[in-house]
Amino acid sequence: MTDNETAVLLKRRDDGVAEVVLNRPDKRNAFDDVIIQQLINALTEVNTDSSVKVVILRSEGKHFSAGADLGWMRRMAENTRQENLDDSRELARLMNVLNHLSKPVIGLVQGAAFGGAVGLAACCDIVIATEQSSFCLSEVKLGLIPAVISPYVVRAIGERQARRYFISAEVFTAQQAQEYGLVHIVCDDVEAMDARCNDMLQQLAMNGPEAMKAAKDLVFAVSHKPISDDVIDDTAQRIADIRVGEEGQEGLGAFLNKRKANWVPEGK
Repeated sequence: MTDNETAVLLKRRDDGVAEVVLNRPDKRNAFDDVIIQQLINALTEVNTDSSVKVVILRSEGKHFSAGADLGWMRRMAENTRQENLDDSRELARLMNVLNHLSKPVIGLVQGAAFGGAVGLAACCDIVIATEQSSFCLSEVKLGLIPAVISPYVVRAIGERQARRYFISAEVFTAQQAQEYGLVHIVCDDVEAMDARCNDMLQQLAMNGPEAMKAAKDLVFAVSHKPISDDVIDDTAQRIADIRVGEEGQEGLGAFLNKRKANWVPEGK
C-alpha cells in the first residue's frame, strides 16, 4: 500500500471548478488500491457538492500516469483469485464513478498515459493533451488484459482500433489518440494545454449546469440504441421536462429577453 497520504489532491477553486489531482510525480503518478479509493472518494465528494460545476482531472509532474503501481502489481500476483477479484472491482468502480459523474469532467494529459490511465482518459467528457503525450494499452506485455477499462476505451476509440491496440500494446501518439476519438484537443505543450483548458472552462461557464448534466445523461440514454419508438418518446419527454424546469425557464427567458442567464458569471 502507498504511504503517500497526499497521492490524490482535491482542490476547490472560487470559480466553481474542482481539480482532482494525481500527486505522485516521483512514481509517474502510478496508482494502487489505496489511490484508487482516494480517487473514488474525491470524485464522490465533488459529485455531491452543488458549488462544483466542472471537474478537472489532472496530474502533477511530467506524466499523466504510468498506470498500475509496480508494488501493487507485485502484491496482486501473490494474492488469491478472490482478492484479485475484489481489487479489480474497485478499479471498475472508479471507472464507473468517473464515467457517470454528473458534472462535466475535463481530463488533462501530459506525457505518458499507460494501462489504466487510458481508461481514466476514456471516462472524461473532454480530453486535452500535449503533442508530447503518448498512450499505451500495455497489459498484454505482462500477460494480462485491459479488462475493466475496456468498455470505456472501446467506446472511445472504437472496436477496430481497440482490437489492434489491446493486442499489440503499441504506443500511439496524441495525434493518433485524437484521430481515434480518445483525445479531443492536442496542444503544443503543457502551458498551451492549461490555456486551452481555461478557454474550455469559460465556454462551459456559459451553459446551464443542470442542462449539461442532462445532456450528458442524454448521450448515455441514446448511445448504441436503435431509434425505436421508446427512444423517440424518451427524448421528447426529456426536452419537455427541461423546458418547464426552473433552469430551462430561466434560460429561455434570458434568450427571449436578450439578457444573460443567471448562471453566467459576471463580466461574461
